[in-house]
Amino acid sequence: MRKHIVIASIFSSIFRPMYYPTVGTIILLTFTYMTLFPWVFRLVVLGIVYFFTVFLPVLITYLYRRLHGWGQQDLRERHKRFIPYAIHFICYLCCMYLLDNMHLPRFLTAILFVSLLVQTCCIVINMFWKVSMHSAGSGAVIGALVAYSGIFGFNPVWWLCGAILLSGCVMSSRMVLLQHSLPQVLVGTMVGVICGFFGILFV
Repeated sequence: MRKHIVIASIFSSIFRPMYYPTVGTIILLTFTYMTLFPWVFRLVVLGIVYFFTVFLPVLITYLYRRLHGWGQQDLRERHKRFIPYAIHFICYLCCMYLLDNMHLPRFLTAILFVSLLVQTCCIVINMFWKVSMHSAGSGAVIGALVAYSGIFGFNPVWWLCGAILLSGCVMSSRMVLLQHSLPQVLVGTMVGVICGFFGILFV
C-alpha cells in the first residue's frame, strides 16, 4: 500500500465525525470556566458524552450489522445507512436530554446540537446527492470556533489556522481514498461551517 494511502486512511479513521463531540467537550471543560467544577464531575460529564456519542451508537450499530449479517462495507450502500443514522440520532438526543437535566451550560450541550444538525443536513442531502460527512464534521469545527470566539471573547486566529489545516487534511484524505469527489467534500465542509456557526449561536 502506498504511503499516501496509509496516511489518508489514518486521517479518515482518527477524524471521524463521531469523535468531535467528545473532543469539543474536552476543550470546553479545559479552557472555559468549567475548570472551576471538580475534576470528578468533569470526568463524569466527559464519560456521558463519550458513552452516548461513541460507545453506545457504535455498539448498537455493530449488533445491528451482525443481526443482518452485514459487513462494514455494506453500510456504504445508501439505503442501509438509515437505521445506523437513526441510532446515532437517538443516542445524541438522549445525551442532550441527560446533560440538560444536569443543568449544564448551553454552550456545552450546543456541541451535541451542532453534531445532530450536521448529521441531519448530510442525511437529507445524501438522499439526492452524495456529500462527505467527514468533511462536514471538520467544517463544523471551523464554524463553532468562530461562534465560540464571539461568546467567550477570545482571538480565534491560531485555533482557526489549526482547524482549517485539519479540515483540508480530512478533505484530502477522503478524495485520496476515492470516497468522495472535490465538490462533495467542499459542499460537506460548507454545510459543516454553517451548521457549526449558527448551531452554537442559536441553540
